[in-house]
Amino acid sequence: MRLKDRTALITGAGRGIGRAIAEHYAREGARVAVADLDPDTANDVARAIREGGGEAMALAMDVTDEQAVEDGFQAVADQWGGVDIALANAGIQHIDPIHKLAYGDWQKVINVHLNGAFLVTRAALGQMYAGGGGAMLYMGSVHSVEASPLKSPYVAAKHGLLGLCRTVAKEGAEYRVRSNIICPGFVRTPLVEKQIPEQAKELGIPEEEVIRNVMLKNTVDGQFTTVEDVSELAVHLAAFPSAALTGQSIVVSHGWHMQ
Repeated sequence: MRLKDRTALITGAGRGIGRAIAEHYAREGARVAVADLDPDTANDVARAIREGGGEAMALAMDVTDEQAVEDGFQAVADQWGGVDIALANAGIQHIDPIHKLAYGDWQKVINVHLNGAFLVTRAALGQMYAGGGGAMLYMGSVHSVEASPLKSPYVAAKHGLLGLCRTVAKEGAEYRVRSNIICPGFVRTPLVEKQIPEQAKELGIPEEEVIRNVMLKNTVDGQFTTVEDVSELAVHLAAFPSAALTGQSIVVSHGWHMQ
């Protein structure tokens, strides 16, 4: 029970990595606010946590909507007194080469990943500073530390999250707030599944080749990272007891990127 009596808010927690972390946090004793753009999926996850003996609430949250983010954090404060752990996890993807990329598609990806993370961070820090500290976490990517073709807004946003994370680590230290960014390799979530045919079409290769020679080419064992791999790291970072671990990017990628 590494997170007993802690309160966590996770965005994009209705499915995939976010859901796995929400459920893992609950198993470790945390009260979990499940925030998602889709209220039905948020409710499903919160219900599953409660049925498993945990404590959870669902929040309908568009991370690009300033008022929605503020209202969500206020709801947590009203029910549980404020957050100790916040994870900016919500994200989307868009596949296109830069010379064909519409400005609107660029803006949409940046808005969700980077602007949304800023709004979540600002709301979380207000509560953590008042409450004596906490852990601010970000869902980055191997693309926070290196680039891939066809994903310029995603790569730019994930690099931006690394800078935001490090700034929070510097500013938050006096308030006992730690900040770290999780950088997974490819995890076979719906977001990644959608990319496989898109990249196959853009590159003119079979989908199996996208998996083997694009997504997993540089791993040490040809394996996808799992949601369990990522959730275990998310628990560790949330539970770490001191500022010895802050401002760090932790890569979990089967050796795709080593730093």
